[in-house]
Amino acid sequence: MILFSFCVNGRLPDRTSSCAKARHLHLQRGLTMVELLVALVISLLIALAAISALVVTRQGFSTVDASSQLRDNGRFAADLIQRLGVQSGFKDFFYAAKPPTAAEIAANKAPNVFGFNNATSSDSNPLNSSTARTAGSLGYGSDILILRYQEAETAPGSGVSDRSMIDCMGNSSTGVPDTRDERMASILHVAESPAGSGELALMCSTVSSDGTISPNAQPIVQGVENFQVLYGTDGVTAATAPPTNPASAAATMDTVPDKYLRANQLTVAGDAVGTNSNWRRVRSLRIGMVLRGPLNSAQDRVSQRLYPFGLGKASSGGTAGSALSDATNDPGTVVDTPTDGRLRQVLSFTVHLRNDQGV
Repeated sequence: MILFSFCVNGRLPDRTSSCAKARHLHLQRGLTMVELLVALVISLLIALAAISALVVTRQGFSTVDASSQLRDNGRFAADLIQRLGVQSGFKDFFYAAKPPTAAEIAANKAPNVFGFNNATSSDSNPLNSSTARTAGSLGYGSDILILRYQEAETAPGSGVSDRSMIDCMGNSSTGVPDTRDERMASILHVAESPAGSGELALMCSTVSSDGTISPNAQPIVQGVENFQVLYGTDGVTAATAPPTNPASAAATMDTVPDKYLRANQLTVAGDAVGTNSNWRRVRSLRIGMVLRGPLNSAQDRVSQRLYPFGLGKASSGGTAGSALSDATNDPGTVVDTPTDGRLRQVLSFTVHLRNDQGV
């Protein structure tokens, strides 16, 4: 109180006086409202920048993980289909060394390589029937590939399988064939898995040598939303049976594929013998797939145009980019993706068949 009175009634104090210091401290007790708001805005901007950087970084990590998974899935699918492809048409030594009888030829058994274009597989009869896919459905445009082959004995007459042949599930058979045309089969197709999830997978169905059909198709590669198959044929004219004269038939073949056709182009209407003859002239498989990651695995939510068989000129008409096929008549050859934020990868490769297909 004495100091205060002196400061009021006495002479003006200088800046270094105790009175001046006391008054200065009295006037600087806190921040003004403007200063507080400015500090809050700056802090908020710093926090938003930090959060944005964290979100972008996490998204980048997710995209890298999804990309790595897609590459692994693609390598696994390619390796498996390559192995199944080179197995197709394999016969045990006893049947491979012995020419077929006239009765066996007349029986017109199903070929070792077969398929359906733009179709879903039948649960009850997958080797012979399918259902056409409708536009807009899951997996629209995807094909079915069927490959048949025999098991081999450890030694002629042993009756014991050497278990060198596998199906698409990686399993080998314990039985050995009793006839030339007793074969196991692997069926590859695209379906929803798990059911009702909206997710797609490359599925495997199997048929054992005795004709037993696996009760449920199993997913072998998740995320395959488009599965395309073209068949490299030797001396085949689309929808036309090959020559029946042995000399004429031999003149049209050189064991090298000269064109790639869809499954439905190998069918000869009303002629089962001609159809199977065309299928026996398949020399290679051209596989195209589109694999997708989980939702929001990509950096951007944009639509893409993808080409499962790669960019190139169509073999007979069609649109540029449909490479080897006719995009107009082969759904799935050109794929326009939805804006679902999924990372996608295109995989294409060729499998050259190793074994004689019984022409």
